Amino acid sequence: MSPRRAFAVVLRQYYLIRGSPSRVFPLFVWVAIDMVLWGFITRYLNSVSTPGHDFVPSLLGAVLLWDFLTRVMQGVTMAFFEDVWSRNFLNVFATPMSIPEYLGGLVFSSIATSSIGLIVMLVVAGAAFGLSLFSYGLLLVPFLLVLFLFGISLGIFGTAVVLRLGPSAEWFVWPIPAVISPFAGVFYPLSTLPPWMQLLSHLLPPSYVFEGMRTIVAGGDFSAATLLWGVGLAVLYILLACWVFTRVYRHAVRTGLIARYSAESVS
Repeated sequence: MSPRRAFAVVLRQYYLIRGSPSRVFPLFVWVAIDMVLWGFITRYLNSVSTPGHDFVPSLLGAVLLWDFLTRVMQGVTMAFFEDVWSRNFLNVFATPMSIPEYLGGLVFSSIATSSIGLIVMLVVAGAAFGLSLFSYGLLLVPFLLVLFLFGISLGIFGTAVVLRLGPSAEWFVWPIPAVISPFAGVFYPLSTLPPWMQLLSHLLPPSYVFEGMRTIVAGGDFSAATLLWGVGLAVLYILLACWVFTRVYRHAVRTGLIARYSAESVS
């Protein structure tokens, strides 16, 4: 894998963003709006709940972490969609660039864009509502790592879906975080869910993050071994997503699908 070729993907995204205010806008505005909206919701809940219970670290913190995962996923898919919308995808793979280099470029692009969103969310949530992620202690680092890895896996899988089904299939990609969130237990303990949903929840790395976050906020002890299982699942999903993307790409090349790739659905 050549870092220079992967960096070329990042550089293209940089030029696109630098030359278009409409691409800069979503990097920070929507996450800021989310923080303001949920911040006032948590402030209201604090005013009507039992004195001494603070919803800011448990609810607003959950929103921030989930938005971070969503931005990581969208960082990958948006970089891919830029190539799709501009009919540039075939040109990219007409070069010596390999699949790992291309996916690596998408991941590096996601790191840059999601970092901007995370910083904005931290500033707004901290300055306006007093949220400090340092209240989670050293576990904050593995929390973000699990969400980042899982977000990358969702992004790569989403690009594979669009590559296989065509650009119109992007509408299958956008709802993915919303579909997963009830099983991940973002806003409530997994014990709230029926048994069949709990079984699926234990297969999702974010569920370990949000269970651990609530345990820490409540003053309990959270097992690092449990979080390690979440890390392992996240790594496994990345490997599976890369395998799916590779299979789809090879199918597209073998069948000539990649040469017919256009703004219409393909099959």
